[in-house]
Amino acid sequence: MQHGMTIGQVSKRTGLTADTLRYYEKVGLLENVQRSGRGIRLYSEANIGSLEFVKRAQKMNFSLAEIAELLKLRHNPSEADGSTRRMAQEKLIAIDAQLEAINLLRQELSSMVERSEGHSSTVVKGGFGAA
Repeated sequence: MQHGMTIGQVSKRTGLTADTLRYYEKVGLLENVQRSGRGIRLYSEANIGSLEFVKRAQKMNFSLAEIAELLKLRHNPSEADGSTRRMAQEKLIAIDAQLEAINLLRQELSSMVERSEGHSSTVVKGGFGAA
């Protein structure tokens, strides 16, 4: 009996290629990937959680080395060293600054939309800035 998802199922669920999943395991971003009796990789929900974290961190421009350190903190918080905790704190500060900038931009765009309601709008073919 199979416990876990195959590489194809995980690829479909996460949007990551099979090659990427194998690479992440090879470089240590994915730990404890089980194997069936025939050697087929079987991914657990914990593995999926790690993969989703990797994807989110990459969207925030974290390097794979940074992600690897943060995964150690995620999996074994009591064993994390001071430099890993400091890096996580620095990333939190950077994310907070990005959130502040995003919220400001959202407010500005929202205000623009509100001010333009009721005015006729013309869509310019060719996208932004086209004449």
